[in-house]
Amino acid sequence: MKDGGVPTSSLAGQMTAKVGGGAETSKNLDLDPNEKTSDSSEIEVSGEDEDDVNLDSECSDSGPEIGNGDHGCNENKSSESDIKTVNKSFSCPVCGIRFLHKWSLQQHVRVTSHSAVKSSECSVNTKCVKEKQHRGSCRKVQKQSKSFSCDDCGKRFSQKSKLTRHMKFHTRQKPFACELCGQRFSRKHNLNNHMKVHVGEKPFACELCGYRCTEKASLNTHMRVHTGEKPFACELCEKRFSHKNSLNTHMRVHTGEKPFSCELCEYRCTQKASLNDHMRVHTGEKPFACELCEYRCTQKSHLNNHLRVHTGDKPFACELCGYRCAQKASLNYHMKFHKGENPFACELCEYRCTQKSHLNNHMKVHTGDKPFACELCGYRCTYKSSLNTHMRVHTGEKPFACELCGYRCSHKSSLNRHMRVHTGEKPFACELCGYRCTLKSHLNDHMKVHTGEKPFACELCGQRFSRKTHLKRHTSIHTRLEGYI
Repeated sequence: MKDGGVPTSSLAGQMTAKVGGGAETSKNLDLDPNEKTSDSSEIEVSGEDEDDVNLDSECSDSGPEIGNGDHGCNENKSSESDIKTVNKSFSCPVCGIRFLHKWSLQQHVRVTSHSAVKSSECSVNTKCVKEKQHRGSCRKVQKQSKSFSCDDCGKRFSQKSKLTRHMKFHTRQKPFACELCGQRFSRKHNLNNHMKVHVGEKPFACELCGYRCTEKASLNTHMRVHTGEKPFACELCEKRFSHKNSLNTHMRVHTGEKPFSCELCEYRCTQKASLNDHMRVHTGEKPFACELCEYRCTQKSHLNNHLRVHTGDKPFACELCGYRCAQKASLNYHMKFHKGENPFACELCEYRCTQKSHLNNHMKVHTGDKPFACELCGYRCTYKSSLNTHMRVHTGEKPFACELCGYRCSHKSSLNRHMRVHTGEKPFACELCGYRCTLKSHLNDHMKVHTGEKPFACELCGQRFSRKTHLKRHTSIHTRLEGYI
C-alpha cells in the first residue's frame, strides 16, 4: 500500500478523463512515488505568501504528468480534480510530506515553523512547466539572487535599489532634509520618523514604566533596560552593551580615536556629548542647579553626585577597609592608598600624592599663592576648603560632636584629636627619651627640651622659654607686680 492506502495495482490501471469537447480518452498515470514535487534543500517557503506554497499559478508544477503529450492547463482541469482524489500530489517543499489537497498543504505550512522560512525569488511564470524545469529555474535564481555587490565593502544585494541605498552610507549622501531644523537623512522613512520629534508624536509606549518614543525600534531598545539584555559585546575586553552605538563609542577606548575636537582649545574626546559638556567651560554655562543650595554645574552627572552631600548617600565601598564614599572617583583614589600608589610627585620636595589636584594645591606651598581670602578679617589661605572651615570662626558653627562627652568643634581633625582623650592613644613618640603624646605640636614642644631651644622671649625682662604657654604664664607675673606698685 502507498500514499493513503491506494493499491499499486489500481494506480497502474487506466482512468477515464474528458478532454476538449467531451471526448473521453484513456490516460496512464506515470507517477514516481519516490520523487518529491520539490527540492526542500533548494526551494524555501515564503512566510509572506503562504497561499502559493506550491509555487504554481494556474496549475500545479508538481502535478502528475498525464499521457504522452503536454496538454494545456485548461484542457486538464477536469481530469486534474479526479487525479488528485487518488494521489497526494501536493508536497511540502521543506519536509517532503505529501497532501491530497492544496489547502491541506497550506494549513500544514501555517501550523508548522515552515512559514518562517524566507522564500527564494522564484522566477516561475504563469505557464505550466515540469518539476525539473522548475528546480533548474530556482537554482539559477539562487545563484543570481545577490548579483549586485558594493565596490567599497564587498557586501552583496539582490536588488539594484538596495545597493544604491547602501552606497549612501559610504558617500554620506543625505538627500532628505528636515524643513524645520535642517537635519538631513539618507532615507525617506528616517525623515518621516524624525518629523515626529517636531510634532511631539510618540505613539509607542512602554507598559512597564510609561516611557514613550517615536519609533518601534526605540521601544525595543528601551525594553533592554527592564530585561537587562546586553547583546553587543566588545571582543577585546568582553564588556557588554545594550546599544550598538554604545559599543561603537566604547571601541574608541581601544583604538584611541577621538574624532570630536574643541575649536577653542586642544581638547579632544570620543563622544559628541562630551564635547558639548566641555564647551560650557568656555561659555561659563551651568544649566544644572541644586534645589537645596546654590550649587550649579555643567553636567547632570555632577549634580547627581552633589546631591549625595545632602542625602548622605555613599554607595561606593572599599572591600578592604569598609571606607565608603559618594563618588566612584573618590573610591579609585582611596584604593591607591592600599596599593601604596602615589603617582604624582612634587619636583621641589619629596611630597607625593594620589591625585593631580592635590599636587596642584601643594605647589601653592612653594609659590606662596593664597587665592582664597576671608571678607570679614582678611585671612588668606591656599584651599577653598580651608576658607570654608575658617568661616566657622565667625559663624560659631561647630558641626562635629563627640558621642561620648558632648564636646563640639568646628574641625573634623579636632574631633579626631579629641577622641584620643577617651581612647588613650598617643601616636607621637620621642626617639630620644620615649616620651609619648597625643598631638604632634606637643612632640615639637617636647623636643626643645633636648635641643635647649627657647624661641619665646619676654619683652620686659628678656627671659626666654621653650613654649608659648610658659611665656604667657611668665608675663602674667609682671602684670601682677605692676598692680602692687
